[in-house]
Amino acid sequence: MSSEHRDRPPTAQRTAIVTGGASGIGRAFCEELARRGVRVVVADRQRDLAETVARGIRAAGGHATVAELDVRDVEQFKRVVGDLVADTGRLDYLFNNAGIAVSAEMKDHAPADWDDVFDVNIRGVAYGIVAAYPVMIRQGFGHIVNTASMAGLVGGGHLGAYTASKHAVVGLSRALRLEAKSYGVRVSVVCPGLIRTPIMDGGRFGRIKLKTDMSRMRAEYERLRPMAPETLASRVLDAVERNRAIIIAPGWWKLLWYLERLSPALSERVAHVAYQRARRMIEAARVD
Repeated sequence: MSSEHRDRPPTAQRTAIVTGGASGIGRAFCEELARRGVRVVVADRQRDLAETVARGIRAAGGHATVAELDVRDVEQFKRVVGDLVADTGRLDYLFNNAGIAVSAEMKDHAPADWDDVFDVNIRGVAYGIVAAYPVMIRQGFGHIVNTASMAGLVGGGHLGAYTASKHAVVGLSRALRLEAKSYGVRVSVVCPGLIRTPIMDGGRFGRIKLKTDMSRMRAEYERLRPMAPETLASRVLDAVERNRAIIIAPGWWKLLWYLERLSPALSERVAHVAYQRARRMIEAARVD
């Protein structure tokens, strides 16, 4: 992450805010950023867990602080950004990474499921932009990195609200990238495939509404060889340095995106086969 934006002060330490930084992909981002010499703010609702992450980074020789942040609160988001800029004079990276999922068919989505997922996954990203983008415009540099998902590029089952929210994050990111370029600000969107993170169990704030034996489901998930979040973080940050617009990892998942673009009908058939396989797997693991 050595390349400089125009007018960026080259000597001061770069800074980053990572939302959802206490676990999973967010934690991996924090640790990899710190390893690359970036001063990191571990921002998360789970303050105790965020403190653990920050202590580990400092013990390894990096620089990390903690900010308790609920991304659904725009004023809280503005304070986190403002505190960092007041302390360091700059904001180089915002990783809008916090996200939750509800696992269920859409016939079983309650209104609260839609609200919770949209509030965190869409509104939380928008509020990050509200808080950080004006600062980056004034600086003339900065990079906003939004975490979406392969579910934001192709269709799938059992994750209706999540899929809708991640499509929104992809669209938002692509639109913002076009506008931000005029101000020297960069925007990327990350679309991970299968990654070994707590979200597979719903995470602390998500929920799984499928009545299944989760130990059996996890075993099936592991058969698909999910990527370690640390590996993902390293590859994503390399791509951020190259200012990639859409970052897909593991790389072979690009094939699904290419198929979606080249033949939507064939892509739908492939997705339907995958959905039916998932339904059979869920039924096999069902508990009453």
